[in-house]
Amino acid sequence: MTAVTDQDNGNGNGSGSGKADGGASGRGGDGRWDDGLIARRAAAAEADEAGEAAPRASAEDDAEPQVEAYVPSGGPLPPRLDALRELVGLSRARLDRDTLAEAGRVLDEAAARQRLSSRHTVIAVAGATGSGKSTLFNALAGAPISDTGLRRPTTSQPIACSWTDGAAGLLDRLAVPGRLRRRPHPGPVAFDEALQGLVLVDLPDHDSAATDHRDQVDRVLALVDAVIWVVDPEKYADAALHERYLRPLAGHAEVTFVVLNQTDRLPGEAADLVLDDLRRLLDEDGIALGEHGEPGATVMSLSALTGDGVPELREMVGRFVQDRTAATRRLWADVDAAAARLRPVYVAEGRPGLGERAREEFTDRLAEAVGAAAAGQAAEREWRRNAGRACGTPWLRLWRWYENRGLPGSLDRMGQALTPPEEELTARQRVEQAVRIVADDAADGLPGPWAQAVREAAFTGAQGLPEALDELAVKAGAPGASKRGGGTEAGRGAAAGAPLGAPRGGRPAKPPRPKWWPAAVLAQVSMTLLQIFGGLWLVGQIVGVLEPGLVTPALIMLAGVVGGPLVEWSCAAAIRGPARRYGQDAERRLREAAAGCGRARVLDPVAAELVRYREVRERYVTVTEFSTTGR
Repeated sequence: MTAVTDQDNGNGNGSGSGKADGGASGRGGDGRWDDGLIARRAAAAEADEAGEAAPRASAEDDAEPQVEAYVPSGGPLPPRLDALRELVGLSRARLDRDTLAEAGRVLDEAAARQRLSSRHTVIAVAGATGSGKSTLFNALAGAPISDTGLRRPTTSQPIACSWTDGAAGLLDRLAVPGRLRRRPHPGPVAFDEALQGLVLVDLPDHDSAATDHRDQVDRVLALVDAVIWVVDPEKYADAALHERYLRPLAGHAEVTFVVLNQTDRLPGEAADLVLDDLRRLLDEDGIALGEHGEPGATVMSLSALTGDGVPELREMVGRFVQDRTAATRRLWADVDAAAARLRPVYVAEGRPGLGERAREEFTDRLAEAVGAAAAGQAAEREWRRNAGRACGTPWLRLWRWYENRGLPGSLDRMGQALTPPEEELTARQRVEQAVRIVADDAADGLPGPWAQAVREAAFTGAQGLPEALDELAVKAGAPGASKRGGGTEAGRGAAAGAPLGAPRGGRPAKPPRPKWWPAAVLAQVSMTLLQIFGGLWLVGQIVGVLEPGLVTPALIMLAGVVGGPLVEWSCAAAIRGPARRYGQDAERRLREAAAGCGRARVLDPVAAELVRYREVRERYVTVTEFSTTGR
């Protein structure tokens, strides 16, 4: 007997109490089945035509709203949903839409389910072709509501049976047409208190040859509160069932019933053997079995055709419905599944971050790129050169002038030839290398999208970094020493031995002089004058202008000749410490300038990305923490 026949040709039992019972009996005063609000409106229109008062919806529908929050106030699920919502919001700029699609769907379905009735539990009956799911659906409803027979597929659209009123919103969400919404036959099953609030949905075959049938199964399974999977002795191990449905939904074990149907076809103890093998397969699928009082899937065997085991299943379903936590359990499992899918993009392998050692190494590389050490050495040489000019003998200054001309064989030209320019890294290459290394260090261990975000932040900030290092080096009062072959202007000046604080294109700024330098200069001038005086005295004696007496002028000249180098050597020894400190200070200033520039342009953006990752990681921990500690 088809569902339409049941609706149109229902027997007359209870016709006198149909109006009084209203939604409880599911029968109208004219003996037809009451399918819900649409049927009641049709009955009201007919009553108006007959001059009777239109029957109104039951007092239950008028008095009680259908919108009830199904999550208890203060429970752990709302914080998980809030954290998941914040997680999705913080991740939209870093993760692609497909990655966040499942989490977004869970949030949307959670909001939709919260707006609907909390007094109803929607359970789908799913199974393969010929498994007997429609027969079991009818047995649970106590009426031949869904078509059964040999013709396949028998069920082409979802059919719903509601035990109480107020489920219209839930059925609208499932897109169950009004003509396929039923109520159970009046009788013990219809008035069973444990089943009040149950909405049972018979689905098309999940292995149907019709693609739209399979699409309907997938759509409804994503929306119902629980599922009764019906399997038969022949196809209980079907790979399509386990790989497409049971294994992906392993985390939904608490809202899953697995029923081995058609046990009347198995002889002797074969039913127990098949049931044990079914449990083994479910365990391999990762589905927890609710045995010995532990939470998990309910697994049992029955025969919908003979009724053997159906009362036990109906009793289990009744307890499940009266617990009124199926919607919460289902949504809880959905959040767990969404969090598991997101785990690869949020959970790092180690402790990602940017430690002090990595920061110091980055600063060292920038200092090397800008030539801080060369600048310090150049500053130290310039200090000593100035001291040599001020305190050196005229003859030594003449020799140094000859050397500085860069004639073949000079020391400076020999030093420059030690390292061919083509073998040296340019300043830009050194900066790029430093940025690449620090980006890799910061991204090490991060999930792919966040590692990419860290690298992009570092490389974006590194654009123009060599020029910025040059500018800051000049402002810091030190030439940015860069290797030949592509350095900045200040860097080229330092490589050529430019003095500390050399302005762009101007005269070099001389280092400060110690207070004792004038005395040393006066002493050197005195030694030079003694040499000149003694020399002139000797010349005068030689030409006969002065009286002979070589000892005195020779001693005076010797004092000048020996005293000049002694004064110079004394000054060189005295300036060794200050010159070294001056060079170290120049290197430190340039190093600090390079470090500040690198920190502002590279390290700070990288640190901001790491902070953002820590924020989303904290939200992810909030989403997942209860999944391991329990609800």
